[in-house]
Amino acid sequence: MELWRPEKHHLEESNVAKYITSHGIKGLDDFLSLTFDKPEEFWRSFEKEVLKLGWYEEYIKVLDLSKGVQWPRWFVGGKINIADQLEDSSRPLVKWEGEDGSTAVWSYSEVLYKAKAVASWLKRNGLEKGDRVAIFMPMVPEIIPVMLGAIRAGGVIVPLFSGFGKEAIRVRLEDSEAKFVFASDISYRRGKEIDMLSELRAGLTPSVKRVVVQERSGRSSGYTPLSEVFKTGGDHVERADAEDPIMIIYTSGTTGKPKGTVHTHDGFPVKAAADVYFHFDVSEGETLSWVTDMGWMMGPWMVFAAYLLRGSMAFFEGAPDYPKDRLWRFVERFKVNALGLAATLTRYLRSIGAAAEPGQLDSLKAFGNTGEPIDVESWLWLYRMGRGRIPIINYSGGTEISGGILGCYVVRPIKPSSFNGPSIGTKAAVFTEDGRPAPPGVEGELVVLSVWPGMTRGFWRDPQRYLETYWNKWPGVWAHGDAAVVDEEGFFYILGRADDTIKVAGKRLGPAEIETVLNAHPAVAESACIGVPHEIKGEVPVCFVVLKPGYEPSEALRRELIKLTEEALGKAFGAVEDIRFVKMLPKTRNAKIMRRVIRAVYLGRNPGDLSALENPEAIEEIKRAL
Repeated sequence: MELWRPEKHHLEESNVAKYITSHGIKGLDDFLSLTFDKPEEFWRSFEKEVLKLGWYEEYIKVLDLSKGVQWPRWFVGGKINIADQLEDSSRPLVKWEGEDGSTAVWSYSEVLYKAKAVASWLKRNGLEKGDRVAIFMPMVPEIIPVMLGAIRAGGVIVPLFSGFGKEAIRVRLEDSEAKFVFASDISYRRGKEIDMLSELRAGLTPSVKRVVVQERSGRSSGYTPLSEVFKTGGDHVERADAEDPIMIIYTSGTTGKPKGTVHTHDGFPVKAAADVYFHFDVSEGETLSWVTDMGWMMGPWMVFAAYLLRGSMAFFEGAPDYPKDRLWRFVERFKVNALGLAATLTRYLRSIGAAAEPGQLDSLKAFGNTGEPIDVESWLWLYRMGRGRIPIINYSGGTEISGGILGCYVVRPIKPSSFNGPSIGTKAAVFTEDGRPAPPGVEGELVVLSVWPGMTRGFWRDPQRYLETYWNKWPGVWAHGDAAVVDEEGFFYILGRADDTIKVAGKRLGPAEIETVLNAHPAVAESACIGVPHEIKGEVPVCFVVLKPGYEPSEALRRELIKLTEEALGKAFGAVEDIRFVKMLPKTRNAKIMRRVIRAVYLGRNPGDLSALENPEAIEEIKRAL
C-alpha cells in the first residue's frame, strides 16, 4: 500500500515539528495530549507565541468550566475585537480570480481601510452591538472587508450561501432577525449571469432596516451602493468581550429549520488558525485557498485563519472546472501553498481527466480534503499528481467545531483516506452503542472527550436543541454523528454520517465502504449508497452511480458492479440490492453528496431542508432512475 511519508524538512521545519522541539515535547502524541488534556496551557501559548493577538484588556483566565463542559468560557475577562488584528501593510491579503480570468490582489492596508469604512458606516446608520448583519455575496474580494467591517463594528455576521433562493434567505433572515444586509446584485457561474438581487428582494423580512448592494451589473439597485460605503472612511471599532458573538452560521438539518451555530471572537477564528497552522503547515506570508462559498464554514474558516496567521487567502468566483484546467492554473498563478477541496470535486476532476500539468503544483505544500470521506482511488490520484511529495491532509469536523475533530500531521506517515490523529484540542475517540471505546476495526460513532475554543456557543436562541443534538447521548461526551473506525495502528477513518449508516442484518455498514469499491471501477465517476428497508435484513444498500464519459448504462454493467461489491465485501453483508444509473447526484455547493435527500426521494418522503442543494435537477434524475 502506498503511503505518504514525511521528508526531513517536515520532521524538522514544519510548524508542528518546531512547536514540539521548542517546547521540549517528546513527540506528536505528547503534543496532542497537551492540546486537549492541558487546554489552558496550550491555548495560552498558541495565542501568545503564534497569533500574538492585540488585546485591549488582558484575560485573567484561559478557561472557565463552571457551567459544565457543554458551556465553557474562554479567555475570561479579555477585551478584544478579532477583526481589529489587521496589520497596516502592503503585504497581499486577498488574491482573487474572476471566472473570466480577471484578477485582483488587495493588500492588508486596502482591506483594513475598507473594513474601517464599513464599520463606521454601520455605526452611523444605527448598528448597535450584537445586531446581526447578513451577507449574501459570491466569492468576490469585497466580501472580506464587509465581513471584517461588520465584526469590527460590533455586529454579528450571518453568511448566506450565494446560491440560496428566496425561501432559504427568508428563513435565515427571520431566524437571525438581521438588521442589515450586504449583497451583490449578480454573480457569475459557468459563463452565466445569475440574478441574486431578485432572490434577496423576495426573501427580505421586516427586521431588515438597511440593504447595501455591490452593483456589479452596472444597473442601479435602488439600495445603498457598496462602493459609496467604501468611500465614506472612518475608524470605528467596538471593544468586545472575548466571548461576544461574531457570527451565526447556519447548517441544514435533516428535518426542521436550519441550526444557527453561534461563534465568538475567541472561538472560531482561534481554532481555525490553529488547525491551519498545525495541520496544513501554513506560516506567515504563505497562501491558503479552499474551494468553497462564504455561506459554508470553510469560507470564514479560510478568512480568519489566513489573516490571523498573517498570510494570504486565494479564492475564485465560479466553477473550478470552467475551463477544465482552471483549478491548477489558479494554484500556479497565485502560488497557493495549501489547497482544500471536497472529495466529490476530486472524484469529478479525476473522472474528466483534469490533472495538473508539470510545474503547476510547485508551490503547493498540502492538499486538504474535507466535506466527506475520500475514496482510495481519488486519494491516490492526488498523491500521484503530487508525485508523492504533497501530503493529503484529510480533515473532518464541522460548523459546530470551527474546524476539525480529526486531521493529519506532516510529521507522521499518512495512509490513503486516513486521519493520522485527532485535531488540535479535540480528544477524539470512537464509541460503540454502549458508550465504550470501540476496539480496533470496529465501527462506532465519532465522539470528543475534551473542550476547545471553537465549540459553538449553542444554537441561536435554541440552547436545548444544541444539548439534544450533541450532549444527550452519553454524559459529558460530544457525540458528533459521524460513523468512524480506528485501525490497529491508531489511524482514524470516517465512514459517513452515522445517520447514513446502513444496517444489514444488524451489522453496520458505512456508505463509503461500498462507494469506495464502486468508484474504483474504470467506468464509474462517482456513486452514492443509501440504506432502504428490507423485510428480512432490516436494510439493504441501494446505490446510484454516475458513469464517466464514454460509458453507457447497461444491465451487464449493473450486474458487474453488484458482483464487484459482493466480492469485495462479502455476498451476505456487502451485496448491493440494486444499482441505478444517473447523470448527477444531489450536492451542496461545497460538492458534498446529500444522501439523505436521495433516500427521502427513494422512499417517497419529504426530503426536508433543500436550501443547501446546488443542483435541484438532480432530484428529478433520481426520480427518473426509479
